[in-house]
Amino acid sequence: MPPIDRTLVPALREQLQSETGQPVALVETHISWVLLTERWAYKLKKPVRLPFVDFGTLAARRHFCDEEIRLNRRLAPSLYLEVLPVCGTPQAPRLGDGEPIEFAVRMRRFPEAALACHLLRAGQLEAPALARFAGRLAAFHGGAEAAPLGAAFGAPEQVLRAMSDALEGLAAECGPERRQGWRGWLAGEAESLHMAWIERQRAGAVRECHGDLHLANVVLLDGELTAFDCIEFDPALRWIDVMNDVAFLTMDLKAHGRSDLAHRFLDDWLQHSGDHAGLAVLRAYEVYRALVRARVGLLRAAGTGPRSPAGQPDYLACAEQLATSAGIGPRLLITHGLSGSGKSTVAAELMAAAGAIRIRSDVERKRLFGLAPRQRSAGLGLDIYSSDATRRTFERLAACARTALQAGYPVIVDAAFLRRAERLDFRALAAELRVPFSILHCHASEAQLRARVAARHAVQADASEADLAVLERQLASHEALDGEERALALAVDTEAALDAAALMARWLSPSR
Repeated sequence: MPPIDRTLVPALREQLQSETGQPVALVETHISWVLLTERWAYKLKKPVRLPFVDFGTLAARRHFCDEEIRLNRRLAPSLYLEVLPVCGTPQAPRLGDGEPIEFAVRMRRFPEAALACHLLRAGQLEAPALARFAGRLAAFHGGAEAAPLGAAFGAPEQVLRAMSDALEGLAAECGPERRQGWRGWLAGEAESLHMAWIERQRAGAVRECHGDLHLANVVLLDGELTAFDCIEFDPALRWIDVMNDVAFLTMDLKAHGRSDLAHRFLDDWLQHSGDHAGLAVLRAYEVYRALVRARVGLLRAAGTGPRSPAGQPDYLACAEQLATSAGIGPRLLITHGLSGSGKSTVAAELMAAAGAIRIRSDVERKRLFGLAPRQRSAGLGLDIYSSDATRRTFERLAACARTALQAGYPVIVDAAFLRRAERLDFRALAAELRVPFSILHCHASEAQLRARVAARHAVQADASEADLAVLERQLASHEALDGEERALALAVDTEAALDAAALMARWLSPSR
């Protein structure tokens, strides 16, 4: 085996500098070296044998270079280009044809400032870009290969072992009292989520995911957020519950103080995936991911890993907050308003502020017919607004709301709720689950309603397909809130500026 670290890597760096006439930077991690030219990045794997990775032979390093290309091209095809043989001698290496003495993954280089973690600190990580990324990630998860039934991946024993390993790696940092508290938390999760993890396996939610989806592994590339650097070296870290993948990013956004973006991202991912059942295990996975990042931070501080970027959050504190706080707890809010009343806009703002789960009738109705959230039903021979379709839609909304409430989240069901019977059904659901119930009543002038519906229908950029004819029928036939319902209502004039914080305070008032 060539002296790759002492001879080959410096020599290859000098060769690239000679070829390009430009400085070549070297970035080192505990398992790789990356040589950075002006245009390209060349990644070589270290010949290491560690408990979680074995790159000890040239054949193994070639295999994992190929795996890195295969896996990362699923999400970042324009970033991961090819595996190149390193030929020649350790003292005079070259990239190209010949007898390989090493292998390198060639990637397109991007500016470090384009990483999502840096964009966030600069105030440049925008919700629309996150929303588009959430949609692509949901499609990726939906198309990823599912683990076969009976496989160990995602089983309760494997999940708990991963969590326990993360905690053990933090033993010195925690101290005896905190360690005991964490062991109690883990025992509680093992008992309460055992069947949920089994059901997730059976439902096909364990798939070949990214595995390392934190903010430093998401980059703004060609105007779109793209995930890269997925786990290639350990299948057990990659074959995981899709909600485990999502939890890494939601946790990291929360750790960086942007819970609002975390909930917007989750909202968009749920709209595209429909995987509300995964909410049962989301918080546990967020805690686990925070513990993992805390462990990585300790390794970096000890000099056994790459240097941490400046301004890293306190991930252990984040883990403790997630483990001990249930947020505002389960409560149910349904919206009420005519098309164009702004209820979806207000619901989205309240969702982000309160950390709620939003369930949209326009989206779930389309899901029942196999349509994407913004896909139009016109011309497809589908009647998605029949009485039967509406009945099934509200059954779906109730099922999703029940799942999210039982997982401990506040829930906003975003639908017109223009019929009293529909509202009474959800009030009964709240009573059954013994959670507070409220109605978000959004209203605007008829002129404003017509203007908004016409403009939205012309653009067709929203899940709603309501047009002016629908609005006229609603105006003629809707059933207004009665006196008892008005006592439960949060009335919002959507022609005035919205104060989401004040609205949330009204929703959470103890008198409700």
